[in-house]
Amino acid sequence: MQDFSSAPGNDQVTRGAALVGHQVLVPSSKLALGADGGVSGAVAAPGAGNVTFTITDANGQKVNEFSVAAAKAGEVAFNWDGSDAMGNRLPAGTYGVSASHTAGNGTATKVDTYVKGTVDSVTVGTDGLYLDLPGLGTVPLDYVLRVS
Repeated sequence: MQDFSSAPGNDQVTRGAALVGHQVLVPSSKLALGADGGVSGAVAAPGAGNVTFTITDANGQKVNEFSVAAAKAGEVAFNWDGSDAMGNRLPAGTYGVSASHTAGNGTATKVDTYVKGTVDSVTVGTDGLYLDLPGLGTVPLDYVLRVS
C-alpha cells in the first residue's frame, strides 16, 4: 500500500525530470541574459498596433527599447540581442522587461511579458512541481505556457 501511495509523487518527479534542459515560456518581468546570445519571449497583443519593449538594468535604468509590429490580436514574439541602445553588448545578468501595446488610435495598454528560460532543475513541493530557471527564479509548473 505504501508503494502505491508514493506512485503519484514518483510520477511527478519523472515528469519534472523530463523538462530539465528544455526551454519553457513563462510569465516574467525579468530576462536572464547569458554571456552570449540573446533572450526571447512573447506578449499577447490585444489587437493590431505596435508593442514597445523596455529593457532595464538591475537599478531600473532603461538600457534599451524596441518595438515589434502586431498585425492582429494574439501572440507577438520578441527577441532581444543583449545590447544597449547604442548597440554595445551588455554583461550577462538579470534584466527587467516591460511592454506596452499601442493601437492605431494611439491608445496605449500595458501587456504582460512571457520569457523563455531553460529548466535547470525541478523541485516537488506539497502543492506540485516547481521549475528552477536560472536568472528568472522558481516558477510553478502550472505557469508554463510552452515547452520547447
